[in-house]
Amino acid sequence: MDAIIQFLLQHGYLFLFLLVFVEQLGLPVSALPGLLAMGALAAGDRFSFAGALAAAFAGSVIADTGWYLLGRWRGHAVIRLLCRIALEPDTCVRRTLGAFDRLGTWTLAVAKFLPGLSLIAPPLAGASRMSPLVFQFGNGIGTILWAGGWMLLGYLFHTQLEVLAHWGLRLGAFLIVLLAVPLAVYVVLKFQHRRRFLRLIHQARVGVDELALMLASAEPPAVIDLRHPDEVAADGGILPGVRRIPAAELERRRGEIPSDRDVVLYCNCPREASSAAMALKLHRLGFPRARPLAGGLDAWRAAGRPVDPVGPAASVWS
Repeated sequence: MDAIIQFLLQHGYLFLFLLVFVEQLGLPVSALPGLLAMGALAAGDRFSFAGALAAAFAGSVIADTGWYLLGRWRGHAVIRLLCRIALEPDTCVRRTLGAFDRLGTWTLAVAKFLPGLSLIAPPLAGASRMSPLVFQFGNGIGTILWAGGWMLLGYLFHTQLEVLAHWGLRLGAFLIVLLAVPLAVYVVLKFQHRRRFLRLIHQARVGVDELALMLASAEPPAVIDLRHPDEVAADGGILPGVRRIPAAELERRRGEIPSDRDVVLYCNCPREASSAAMALKLHRLGFPRARPLAGGLDAWRAAGRPVDPVGPAASVWS
């Protein structure tokens, strides 16, 4: 253990830089203990508070800038990739888009404090073609508030943290197990919930060929595009004859949806996560024939089905 402490004392700045960098890349690592510890060590004059903050700032900004550039290059495909590995599939995108609607650039200043937003906000800012200077300004403020805030807590409560660290060293492996077990239980429960959710989606969804036949029938379904306007604009395509109702507005605008026919919802989310969740919500609101489109717009395109350019107004169902 002494060797570990000596290593941290000798390479603390580099360690904090790498810890923050890895977390902001999206790996399941938390930089919070490192930020608190560096703040506490700075209180004991073992490290410079400004130097530690600079190391954390550099690690975060480098990773965030990489995601921002990927977002500008690959658009919402990067967002969908990130949500494939999230424990809460696709809802992270909708929450972040909603935050951008409410707060604009200031979303970047608070994103690091909100689970799910920290990783999604930089590539989403890139996909939305946010100016690089505006992104760096907002993201830089957010990074300073996040890293500096946690380090300041460590600085102010360094005595209490030293007591906790002392008991942590005494408890050793038992403390690791004590902390790891609740986390493992949480991850397992989330994974099981996601599997049940995906199984329900698989049973209820409408296939591309089935939807094509339904649209050609005498009583075509009501098809709803759930994507956020920014996603629609970035994609540039839409299914023929659909109504555009963003997922966040679905409950408020449910009066626009006919309850006497099939309702098919789609988005670009992985495994129809968002459209399935909205279909379940419509079931509770009195639309029992609502179902998600299997594979969403991507599957429709892949099957060679026609896609209309995005128009200025929504379609009106007959």
